[in-house]
Amino acid sequence: MYRLLFLLWASLLSAQSYRFVYEYKFRPDAGQKDSLVTDYMNLDTDGKKSYYSNAVKYERDSAYSIDKSYPALLKAKHYDRNLNYIIEKDYTKKTAFFYDKFKSVSLVTTDNEAPQWKIENDFRKINTMNCQKATADYKGRKWEAWFSKDFPVNDGPYKFSGLPGLVVMVKDSENDHAFNLIQIKKINTVYAFIPKNNKQMTNAEYKKIIKGYSFSPADDIAGMSIDSKAGKLEMQLKDGYVAQFDYNALKKSGAGMDAVIANKLRMSDNPIEKE
Repeated sequence: MYRLLFLLWASLLSAQSYRFVYEYKFRPDAGQKDSLVTDYMNLDTDGKKSYYSNAVKYERDSAYSIDKSYPALLKAKHYDRNLNYIIEKDYTKKTAFFYDKFKSVSLVTTDNEAPQWKIENDFRKINTMNCQKATADYKGRKWEAWFSKDFPVNDGPYKFSGLPGLVVMVKDSENDHAFNLIQIKKINTVYAFIPKNNKQMTNAEYKKIIKGYSFSPADDIAGMSIDSKAGKLEMQLKDGYVAQFDYNALKKSGAGMDAVIANKLRMSDNPIEKE
């Protein structure tokens, strides 16, 4: 579990690049309010651009870029498949680039629609940070955010930017998606594993292909490893995601094995951006 690291204002001003780690809780299944997933996301910024991605994915990609070890890749930590994307924000252009991979094709969408925040006359301390409330209707949801001017960064998790300070907490009115800042630290450099040769598409086109996705062993699986003694089956998909299964449970499912795998690998029907 990450612990919150508090930095003095002077230290932040002297630092060149920062990493803000957010605990992200979301409900991937709109029909099951108890389908809660907790994961951790990094927001890395150098004051000009920022990169937002899953913390485990970043660690895994960092290690793989050095040794190119496929077995190590399969045995790496796991994260939720819905968090396979990377968001790059260009502060000057006020543009967010959303990178993802569908099967073996790298995709990118461009978004210039930032939240239109209403800053409220409501203040509170969150983990010793002086915070102020803001609200917005954004991408089909009503959001409540708490931001702090204690930090010289006008950014936040996902696409939540545009406030006069750092987003410390943000959640939607239905409690389907909630972000909480849990760690701040200085980093030497900001680097993201942005795929090359991306296919440009609109946000609507991207949502359509994700909504219509269904798992296919022939089209989705890039590699597989079975450890019968440990009872594990590890699978890498063509989009780079690595999944782990109980091998003995899969064998018992018999002809329904593909359906069991497909159910675990299905995409969320409760996205952060509604239709």
